[in-house]
Amino acid sequence: MSFATPEDLTLARPLGLRGKRVRRLLTIVPERRRYRRVEVTLSGRFMRENREEYPCEVIQMSAGGIALRAPMHCEVGERIVAYLQQIGRIEGIVVRLIEEGFVIRILASAAKRERIVNLLTWLINQKSLGLHDGRKHGRVTPRISASKIILPNGDVHSCRVLDVSLSGASIACAVKPPVDTTVVLGRIRGRVVRHHHEGVAIKFVEIQDPDSIARTFG
Repeated sequence: MSFATPEDLTLARPLGLRGKRVRRLLTIVPERRRYRRVEVTLSGRFMRENREEYPCEVIQMSAGGIALRAPMHCEVGERIVAYLQQIGRIEGIVVRLIEEGFVIRILASAAKRERIVNLLTWLINQKSLGLHDGRKHGRVTPRISASKIILPNGDVHSCRVLDVSLSGASIACAVKPPVDTTVVLGRIRGRVVRHHHEGVAIKFVEIQDPDSIARTFG
């Protein structure tokens, strides 16, 4: 079985074209897009410029753009903010209308685009491997379990990471901060969401990059 890699979601060969002609070709010839789109199904919501919010669902996505299924159309050129399951907050400009909704061009830094590529790669491989345990994000037992938890007052306590995912972690620790306390696990900011017999469960403030989770916890 072969698995997707981040390189599979981008084009290795430059277009070799310039100016407006390139932008036209990008909307006509899918295989010449800078970022390859993949089919994913993610629910979410989006906010229009007038601050109204609506539900949406991702049909296709790349690090450069998203095709969204929505109950209504936006205006071409309108700026929206989308909050997507497992991806988080995305800003973009509506570039095209489709029968089911619209397509946006993502406005993001190179680092944010790389994070999106890594997340899409993780989602594709998760589906291929059948890694679904009923959670929003699959949890794994880390190879590097020793860590530190920093409390709001600056106190630092040693802890052991029992399991971790892109959205949170369960830790064994001598201290149990109250629920809703903001803490830092290693270098990741999160919020205590529940207590258990060994310690606490933490929900990260932002969904993490799979690569950063691997570097931190092995």
